[in-house]
Parts: sequence; structure tokens; C-alpha cells
Amino acid sequence: MKYKWLHPGFGLKRWLILFIIGLLSISIGISVITGFRVFGFIDEIISDLALTGVRTTLASIITGLLFIAAGFLVVVLTIRGIFKIVFKKNYQNVKELYRDRILQQGPEIVALGGGTGLSNLLRGLKIYTSNITAIVTVADDGGSSGKLRDELGMLPPGDIRNCLVALADAEPLMQSLFQYRFSAKGHLAGHNFGNLFIASLTEVLGDFEEAVRESSRVLAVKGKVLPATNEDVHLGAVYTDKTIKMGESVIPEEGKRIERVFLKPASCRATSEVLEAIAGAEIIVIGPGSLYTSVIPNLMVRGIAEAIRESSAAKIYICNVMTQPGETTAYSVSDHIEAIIRNAGEGIFDYVIINKEEGSEDLARRYEEEGAFPVLVDKKKLKKYNLEIIAANLLNEEGYIRHDPEELARVIFSIAKGR
Repeated sequence: MKYKWLHPGFGLKRWLILFIIGLLSISIGISVITGFRVFGFIDEIISDLALTGVRTTLASIITGLLFIAAGFLVVVLTIRGIFKIVFKKNYQNVKELYRDRILQQGPEIVALGGGTGLSNLLRGLKIYTSNITAIVTVADDGGSSGKLRDELGMLPPGDIRNCLVALADAEPLMQSLFQYRFSAKGHLAGHNFGNLFIASLTEVLGDFEEAVRESSRVLAVKGKVLPATNEDVHLGAVYTDKTIKMGESVIPEEGKRIERVFLKPASCRATSEVLEAIAGAEIIVIGPGSLYTSVIPNLMVRGIAEAIRESSAAKIYICNVMTQPGETTAYSVSDHIEAIIRNAGEGIFDYVIINKEEGSEDLARRYEEEGAFPVLVDKKKLKKYNLEIIAANLLNEEGYIRHDPEELARVIFSIAKGR
């Protein structure tokens, strides 16, 4: 269609109709005052006024003025509505406006995880919808986040910051600023500007969640980023030899096979906003990301796994492309699935997306040197889970072997559309 503003969902047609109605009302008012009758019901209104003792001429003027006033009010409200649509986000052109309106009508999607896996996924999802809620683990205790957590007693901001930047519609400079890491020696060494910004807002506002919301406004985030819980939680792991290790950042360092993970305190609960997002979701995506330290911790927060099980959404697990040394060494796809079931129970997802594309030999060799290998697709074992396995070419090899966010999002929305 040549004129895109006529497409469904653009939002201008309703205002155009109201504008015409307003002009029509003004025209009727003028015609009544000048003695010209357009509609029969106008005479009835004037007659009713005349019965109250008002002279016919005065009744005509009063009736006309009422129509003019009503029409003028509708026209003003219409112009205001159009300006809100067109100018409140400083759209550069009609195409940009149309795209934003379509994204606002996209499906409600909830993505759970943490680390680079979740933020990478979000970059693809926002192409299809702006109704995204990222639920992020808050068990991180390393790096800049860990320092701020220890010194200020706040939730770790690092993974949340990455998700905010991934969903941001702000200028590239602002995004780069939020990701900037100080390299100079001293107290700021290793700290990230975005982490410090969120920490400062938390101090000023007195609430971490409110600080995240305000940061979302600064970055013009499309969607919402929520901590899985607002309680101070720590992650622990029980290995197959029954030894226990506390601390998200040190769990993989043991090099032992993990049996299960747990949160301390175990009573930590999801916020009402998180549970409402899950309940209203049309698509729920779990992963990709570090299995035991990013993905499963979200499912251990009380209320989250139960809410997912009760949801009628398309529930999808995205299996990692590569194993992670010390955490999922030698893991196959079925090992990843079994770990989630063992820790969070069954019924968490119905679909599993796996990569079937081979990476380049050079990159694969570099990963092998670090102890990471492609996750084995063990088709025979996968059959026992009664899950729908979706295999696709999903690699993006720009220096790393990881999922291509746009291709991954395309597969996710094709699954939802197929349902």
C-alpha cells in the first residue's frame, strides 16, 4: 500500500475519523445559527428549548453554540492525540513511526536468564516486539557487580545493565557509555559506568527496582528488565561428590560435575511484577546462558517455576551452542535438559531449540584450547523427554561461537506462530 499510515495498527485513522466528526459538529453548529437546517433532529432540539420558554431564535443560537463547542473540543483532542503519536518519541519519519506502532502490538514475551546469553537474545527479540520482559538472575558476586554488592549492599547490576543496553533505543554514544569500563588504576579500576550509574540511582531513590526503571527511561528501553527477586541471594552448588561450594563466580572453578544448585536463602520469592509478566506472556523463553549460574538460578526463585508451569504460553528452552568449562564440561543437549528438570522439575518448557550448524575450524580450535566444545545433539536420548526439538542454523561467528540473535528470534516467533 502506498500510504503506510492507512495500514492496520498505525493509530492515526481513529484520530482522523474523530477529526472529521469534530469538523462536522462545528459545521452543523454554524448552519443552525445561520438558520440553515441539515438534520431533522436539530429542529426537535430547538423545539424542546422553545417549550422551556426560550425564544426560537435564541434556542437556535444556543443549539448551534453547543454543537460548535463540542466539535471544537473533539478537534483539539484529536490534534493532541496525533501529536502524541507522531512527536512524543521524536520520530524521524513515517516509516519509523509505523515500525514502532507495529512493535507495540507484538506478542508479550518473557525471557529468563543472565549473562551475555540473555542480552544477545534480546537484541533479536526486539526486532519483532517491544512487549518484552527480561527476568534476570541476581546471584552474581564477581567483578564490578560483586564489588558494588559487597560495598553498598545492593543487588548486582551487571547482567541487568547488559539487558538494558540490549533493549535500548538510545543513541549509540549513550549505549557505549553504559558499557564503558574504567581501566585506570585506583578505586574505579574494573568498574563499569552503567553499574555505577544504577548504583547511584539506587542510593538516590532508595530502591533498586526503581533505579532500574529510571535507567530504562534514560536508555529508551523497549520492554522491561526485572530482577528475578529483590532479595539478597547467594548461589551455591552441590557436586556429585556431595561437596558444596558457595558463590556464583567460583562454582565453575572446582572443575567437578554439578549435581544441583540452590539459593540462600531458599525462601526468596519472585516479585509480583515478575509473576504478572509470566502470567500474561504469550511466549516464555529460557536461556541461552550459563546453565547452572545464569539459567537455573531464576527457576529456583520461589514462584517462578510454578508460574511457568501454569502458563499456557509457548514455552521454549534454548540450548547453548558450546559447553562451558567447569560447568557443563562434556554436556550433551539431553544433559542440559536433565539438569533443568533435576533442579526445577518438569513442565518448564515444551520446545527445545538447538543449533545444527558447524562453526569454523579456527574458532573451534580456539575454544578447544579453553576446554569448550560444541554441545552434542544426542537424538536418541532426547526422545524420552517428549519435547519438540527444533534444529536450525543459528551461529553468529563474529569472533565468538554464539547464537545469531536475529535468526534465533526468527525461529522463536515461528514456533509461536505455528501454535
